[in-house]
Amino acid sequence: MKNLGQMMKQAQEMQSRMAEMQQRLQETEVVGQSGGGMIQVTINGKHEVRAVKIDPSLVDPEDVEVLEDLIAAAVNDARGKVETYMQDEMEKLTGGMNLPPGFKLPF
Repeated sequence: MKNLGQMMKQAQEMQSRMAEMQQRLQETEVVGQSGGGMIQVTINGKHEVRAVKIDPSLVDPEDVEVLEDLIAAAVNDARGKVETYMQDEMEKLTGGMNLPPGFKLPF
């Protein structure tokens, strides 16, 4: 029973660290970009877009599709950076614990 008590204590500690990590993620912002930095999209750890910056030279009413594609690419770049950040933080949190494939934290 001593091992069970120790496991419960470790689970509670991990839960506390998980809550702290989730709070940090919400406060974290990353910038994705495309077009050599001419489009920049800032998102937070919850994948909420916080800001969009567009170089004025890209604004051409005759060619809106290019602008749309660049914005989509910048959003996807930012999302990829958030995912990478989250994975890195999870590795730190779990201490390299091997979780089963498909098992994601936070639940």
